[in-house]
Amino acid sequence: MEFPSLGQQCFENTCKQLDFLPMKCDACSNIFCSDHIQYTSHSCPDSYKKDNQVPVCPLCNKPIPVKKGELPDVVVGRHIDSDCQSDPAKERRKIYTNKCSHKGCKQKELVPVKCSKCHKNYCLKHRHEEDHNCQGFENTGRGMSQTGAAALFRFGNASTAGPSKSAGNSKPQKTSLSNIGSSLHRERQQRDLG
Repeated sequence: MEFPSLGQQCFENTCKQLDFLPMKCDACSNIFCSDHIQYTSHSCPDSYKKDNQVPVCPLCNKPIPVKKGELPDVVVGRHIDSDCQSDPAKERRKIYTNKCSHKGCKQKELVPVKCSKCHKNYCLKHRHEEDHNCQGFENTGRGMSQTGAAALFRFGNASTAGPSKSAGNSKPQKTSLSNIGSSLHRERQQRDLG
């Protein structure tokens, strides 16, 4: 004897089984049999609303908290773009690293804009000599060669616009090799004299 009014059919397209104890999915509100009630078994499109798993960042392996109703992919993407501590994410954020050398300006540019006279980096607003009151190299009014600017940059003095004043008076650093070199030099001088 059949009871057509009892039970309901499973909402899964491949199943359609008549179930006398149907269950309602709490995420998508469709009716399923006991085999397809789990979110993964019926590929529930609204499972992110109820499935409270904490996603992990694929770059830094830190768990990222997700609020109810938010898509985990969006939250992980926002984490990678803003505060992920992995190397690829940091490099992406450091695109605008060319800070303007004009006093009080905090503008950063994608590419360096160097003044041909003082060889400092400026933003597009202060790139002309008149805009940043260019005084040349060390306020002498003269320009500096490209090799001189490169040498200053290599030694970390590009931001101070010149070498230190005590560089000419400083003595070389003493090491064991310099001691050996000086003793060989003395022996050579004594041989030449004697």
